[in-house]
Amino acid sequence: MASSADNRFDVIVIGAGPGGYTGAIRAAQLGLRVACVDAWRNEKGGPAPGGTCTNIGCIPSKALLHSSENFENARRHFGDHGIRIDSIAIDLQKMLARKSTVVRQNNEGILYLFKKNRVTFFHGPGRFETDAAGLHRVSVAGAGEGMVLTAPHVVVATGSVARPLPGLAFDEKRVLSNDGALSIAAVPQRLGVIGAGVVGLELGSVWRRLGSEVTLLEALPAFLPAADEQIAREAHKQFTRQGLKIELGIAIESVDSGAEGLRVRYQDSAKKAQQLECDKLIVSIGRLPNTEGLNGEAVGLKLDQRGFIEVDAACRTSIEGIWAIGDVVRGPMLAHKAEEEAVAVAESIAGQHGHVDLETIAWVIYTAPEIAWVGQTEQQLKASGRAYRAGTFPFAANGRARAMGDTAGLVKCLADAQTDRVLGVHAVGPLVSELIAEAVLAMAFRASSEDIARVCHAHPTLSEATREAALAVEGRALNI
Repeated sequence: MASSADNRFDVIVIGAGPGGYTGAIRAAQLGLRVACVDAWRNEKGGPAPGGTCTNIGCIPSKALLHSSENFENARRHFGDHGIRIDSIAIDLQKMLARKSTVVRQNNEGILYLFKKNRVTFFHGPGRFETDAAGLHRVSVAGAGEGMVLTAPHVVVATGSVARPLPGLAFDEKRVLSNDGALSIAAVPQRLGVIGAGVVGLELGSVWRRLGSEVTLLEALPAFLPAADEQIAREAHKQFTRQGLKIELGIAIESVDSGAEGLRVRYQDSAKKAQQLECDKLIVSIGRLPNTEGLNGEAVGLKLDQRGFIEVDAACRTSIEGIWAIGDVVRGPMLAHKAEEEAVAVAESIAGQHGHVDLETIAWVIYTAPEIAWVGQTEQQLKASGRAYRAGTFPFAANGRARAMGDTAGLVKCLADAQTDRVLGVHAVGPLVSELIAEAVLAMAFRASSEDIARVCHAHPTLSEATREAALAVEGRALNI
């Protein structure tokens, strides 16, 4: 067993997801002695840092989204480009194997970064033990008998877990979380999805492209209510055209499993009894903060009514030296939000001035068309009574989008009526996940729509749609 001196660090990070590993690396860059503890295992039982995002979330879902979009383009759209394919087939096992390879490469990349930055990695579940000698103590199960790490600072970055439907546990065979939905061995003929949010839309899109008949059941009466209403309407229209069946305002009554599959009984928006029969059912109704097994009560860690760790604006808990970031605290459950908090916390621990602006955290849905936004929506501005001006520009009028054959959607810019400061940018269309960074940068520097409009954008590019939307705020778009 290592000596107690070997197990003493300046910072211990529990969790190696996007927030955890980023925070550990940044703290090490600042000269601190850092340990990172993470329990994720690969199929061989070895370490798999990267958390939900890398292992069963962001990374594998994007791999499958890209593969399935390639298949759909080859099947339906390549003919428009003069590319004739006489026969096409799916090798699903190879597609899933590629996804696993992408995941493994990311796992290995994080381990390399730990080594490069001299972060000491411990593989196993981290658990708080009673403090001693003015230091926080974290035990690591499976890392060696009596393995206890000590440090004046601990960062909790344990992420989140899928929320099950009450009374319906995930078996990952028929009733699937995002984990099981990424590893279906054969394309189901009928796929049900409960929840039409980010996860439901992305995974529903994957399997629809591969041949499933997909029905999404959403409890909320509006489609994507967090998005701008105009953008959400356009997205709904495009998804419906593609073949996704989306029912809103439903209430699940029961889910029964039989020899022929699953039967979901529910009330539709008109309160009429309906049922959906499917071979597989993805449940994507949100996520819960992952604090199970952390033993936070040993140090007095406080949770709010929803199970999130209570923190202040700087991600400090009520306990001196214990911090928490990412999905386990308030704010959007987004990997890049966790990364920003992680860097801010590491810099604060090192005596610098870390800062996170939750108002400029972008949201992205990686469907086709993609959806992305930052800042306030038009409905939020109306509700607050703030005077604003709006400018929109359709991708149908963008030269690059026409050349790509991908013209669905638009970009929308919202600016203060008096100061012209950009209050929000919203987009649905090709590669808007990449375009949104310009809007985030503009808002971070408190730019006006005029600032965006005056910047020369390369031609032909999709980014010109952002400039044209900014020009449209003052009614002077050039290409429409």
